Amino acid sequence: MDIEKYEVMNNEKPLDNLLSGYSFTSIFRKIAFVGDSMSSGEFESCDKNGNKSYHDMFEYSWGQYIARKNGLTAYNFSRGGMTAKEYIDSFAEANGFWDKEKACQAYVVALGANDIINQNMNPGNDDDMINYNTTTYIGAYSEIIRRYKEISPDAKFFLMTLPKDEKFGNEESYLTINKAINSLVTYFENTYIIDLYKFAPVFDAEFRKKYFLYGHMNAMGYIRIAEMVDSYIDYIIRNNMDDFFNVPFINFDNKANLL
Repeated sequence: MDIEKYEVMNNEKPLDNLLSGYSFTSIFRKIAFVGDSMSSGEFESCDKNGNKSYHDMFEYSWGQYIARKNGLTAYNFSRGGMTAKEYIDSFAEANGFWDKEKACQAYVVALGANDIINQNMNPGNDDDMINYNTTTYIGAYSEIIRRYKEISPDAKFFLMTLPKDEKFGNEESYLTINKAINSLVTYFENTYIIDLYKFAPVFDAEFRKKYFLYGHMNAMGYIRIAEMVDSYIDYIIRNNMDDFFNVPFINFDNKANLL
């Protein structure tokens, strides 16, 4: 066995190797997926009159595919149409997502499409991030991270950029989201970026033909995203091994007996 085959390869990019077996994501026994429709396994239907309806089916979400593959427990802290501001203003509290018993070892956060692209929310700046100004996108997002750090101080956070989607075609919006997420990764400890904008396939016409059902993904599409996110987290861990040695002791109840 050549162990170097399973470690970092020269010039490897995050999605060069999509994993089929266990990944290092499985070191987390409890993980939460915070997001909107993309994190919720949302399917879009259309009746004969062209009326659309939307259905969050968590069992089809990419987070639950990752969980089943790696034998871990996953929470869908998500809903179609979610924004960072609604999440922090009411949604998380109403659903008990700040409850200590739901504290996780890792959080994957995927918010931005509805905030910036659909609702044209004020993106804010680094001062809003530092001061948790929840009237802005980056301020609300930073407050989400802060609140989860209150109940799980040593948790790892993985912040996702949006894959580039030709349907929207607004380069400025994507750059705004990427800038905010990169600022958050720099500001908070134990926080990493999953840059699907940079490394994932573009959601072009051919991609949508295979992996979309109307305006949202189909079941195969959510599996593809699961493969990407799972492999990306594995890549992050392999490139930062020293950061993840103590994962089993995140939220460990008997820390008084640790050396």
